[in-house]
Amino acid sequence: MKEGLSTITTMDVERKMLMLRKQLVLLDADVAELYGVETKRVNEAVRNNPQKFPDGYIFELNKFEKAEVVEIFDHLQKLKYSVVNPTAFSFVLTAISFLLKII
Repeated sequence: MKEGLSTITTMDVERKMLMLRKQLVLLDADVAELYGVETKRVNEAVRNNPQKFPDGYIFELNKFEKAEVVEIFDHLQKLKYSVVNPTAFSFVLTAISFLLKII
């Protein structure tokens, strides 16, 4: 987390949680916002540290899932015209704690 940012609360995380593929997830853009970094930095950290994430913790949304979350969640409108499909982090609290160690 960048210096000077406030503590991330459980409520902050809960507000951003989505249900996808029968799992609670956070999207990469939301994780980036919580930690005060760019989305590409979150994905870079994950790409550079795959051993820290057990299989199944991370998946890329398909175009239909992306369209659905953009339609339902106003805060994700910025993803509507993105050519990249968002990454989802499942098992939210565990995956987020892994991310905290590498961002």
